[in-house]
Amino acid sequence: MQEKSDYLFSTSVQIPLIAPVPTLYFFDNMLDKKTLIATENQSFQPQEFFNDQWKVYQKILDNNYMGHHEIYSVLEKFLLSYFQQPLKMLDLGCGDASFSAQALLNTNITSYQGIDLSIPALEIAKDNMGKIQCDTTFTQGNFSELIPELMLTQRHSFDAILCSFALHHLSLEEKDLIIGQIKELLTFNGVFILIDVFRQAAEDRETYLRRYLQSVRQDWSLLTSQEYLLLENHISTSDFPETQQTFHAISQKYNFSRFECLCDNVSNATQILCFYR
Repeated sequence: MQEKSDYLFSTSVQIPLIAPVPTLYFFDNMLDKKTLIATENQSFQPQEFFNDQWKVYQKILDNNYMGHHEIYSVLEKFLLSYFQQPLKMLDLGCGDASFSAQALLNTNITSYQGIDLSIPALEIAKDNMGKIQCDTTFTQGNFSELIPELMLTQRHSFDAILCSFALHHLSLEEKDLIIGQIKELLTFNGVFILIDVFRQAAEDRETYLRRYLQSVRQDWSLLTSQEYLLLENHISTSDFPETQQTFHAISQKYNFSRFECLCDNVSNATQILCFYR
């Protein structure tokens, strides 16, 4: 059963399965408004907060709870096979770029531009991307606000634009607008690569949240109770995933030449979608 939506097109895509990959875009959007409000008895310490959350983030990565090894292995193979010529990439919500750097290590990349909200994460990203011989630029800010600026100066400049576990924090209207803007930043043969969590075709947000949080409770076994509560709050307040069918409809709305799913783990919601300009 396909979801009912305002989009005219809604078709399924046949895709291969990979091993279970529980995923969560965790770090870049951790500073929610409730956390940043100082109470009467306790002041907020930004650096201490960053350090605590960074430890949780690293714990999740170290145990591959986000499935980065499988996901970025697929991404690396795609980049190597699709881009035979020099590659210019824009990474939206790049975080520390640790896995992006691994995926790009053996490619023909000549230029990498990363955008992220977190200054400490960008500092680490500079070191991680320093292992690759290419020009690098890092910009602190909200990519949804910076994309319109890039459209004025770098239209049709990027062969690949990557957005990993970030877009699901935006509303459907914002996702739609940004994807239309992203197309204008791509070169003629460029591709927008979306790595994210997705609802199933007939699944509403509340059903998705129950299913996803149950998976976290069952499978992320080394998290403490406090760490789980932190994640539960983040997911419940900040995650607004769409279905693959909705993104397919958006790709057709903006006349992308082709839409493809590189991998799909239905049980844990993770997909890699490609929008070919």
